[in-house]
Amino acid sequence: MPELVVTALLAPSRVSLRLLRFFMWILVYSAALLAAAVYGCIALTHVLCRPRRGCLGRPRYAAPACLVDPTLGEHGFLNLKSSGLHLHLVSAGRGNGPLMLFLHGFPQNWFSWRYQLREFQSHFHVVAVNLRGYIPSAAPKDVDCYTTDLLMADIQDIILGLGYSKCILVAHDWGAVLAWNFSIYFPSLVERMVVVSAPPTSVFQDYCIRHIGQFFKVNYMFLFQLPRLPERLLSMSDFQILKSSLTGRKTGIPHLAPCELEAFLHGFSQPGGLTGPINYYRNIFRNIPLEPQELAVPTLLLWGEKDPYFQVGLVRAIESRFVPGRLETHILPDAGHYIPQSHPREMHQYMWAFLKDLLD
Repeated sequence: MPELVVTALLAPSRVSLRLLRFFMWILVYSAALLAAAVYGCIALTHVLCRPRRGCLGRPRYAAPACLVDPTLGEHGFLNLKSSGLHLHLVSAGRGNGPLMLFLHGFPQNWFSWRYQLREFQSHFHVVAVNLRGYIPSAAPKDVDCYTTDLLMADIQDIILGLGYSKCILVAHDWGAVLAWNFSIYFPSLVERMVVVSAPPTSVFQDYCIRHIGQFFKVNYMFLFQLPRLPERLLSMSDFQILKSSLTGRKTGIPHLAPCELEAFLHGFSQPGGLTGPINYYRNIFRNIPLEPQELAVPTLLLWGEKDPYFQVGLVRAIESRFVPGRLETHILPDAGHYIPQSHPREMHQYMWAFLKDLLD
């Protein structure tokens, strides 16, 4: 068929797609401005209630003691083959078994896996990384440095750079979003996957269209589309919005010790420490609309029934995309979003059972 004819036939579809994306961005930035007004009021309230803290976050020069606890593993850096960037990681149990790679979410870092590092290092080589953008890992400022393709290449380089051909991938929140994508595009590198509290992007997209209430649960995602302002708001009153998120009764981690809270804030308090993590969100709408994708890597999915950010209905939506027999799901009735830290015992029990045949 002549190229001119093909171009003419495809023209209506291309125009429709461009119009769809145009109106989508209008809605996204409208929601972003509304979210900015709401979070601006919240940040200002924190400043007025705690005037001694001022409008900026206090830099943390010395790492808290729990962040350098030697029982969690050895600290090091890995240079990535594809990008030349270096990522910080904590490793333990080398030589004890297969690679178990942990990917954290926001607003956290490798320390969110402290319970799992202790639990599984006797039978696995456990490695928890600080993802690209999370200091002390390399944190380029450009939004284009946080595309899905580049983040997928990071995970591939970590696995191969550690000397393995595959891994057990354990991921939470943003790390889970990356893990879902990685299992689709690099299935040969993932032997098993444990996902906590986050859906695949394509499932989330389709679910939100049918359940508008889900958008309100992640309203911060729209705020993060704006330049500079999110970093300023999150740092006001010494990072009080982040503190409230991590320690709040409904949104936070139960019984989080002050030292543990400081372990998460330490990297964000460094110059430019919030820009890299927020840049993940600034890329999230770039590839929408997404085509449905089939999921096939054997996966254990853990979800909190009281998760303040993601509705339980997403679990059923995820199940509908899986090859039959490849997904095991557990909804924890008393759990919120941070299951690896709030319910480590239950998580470990499910993981040991899920991985038992690999150890026999």
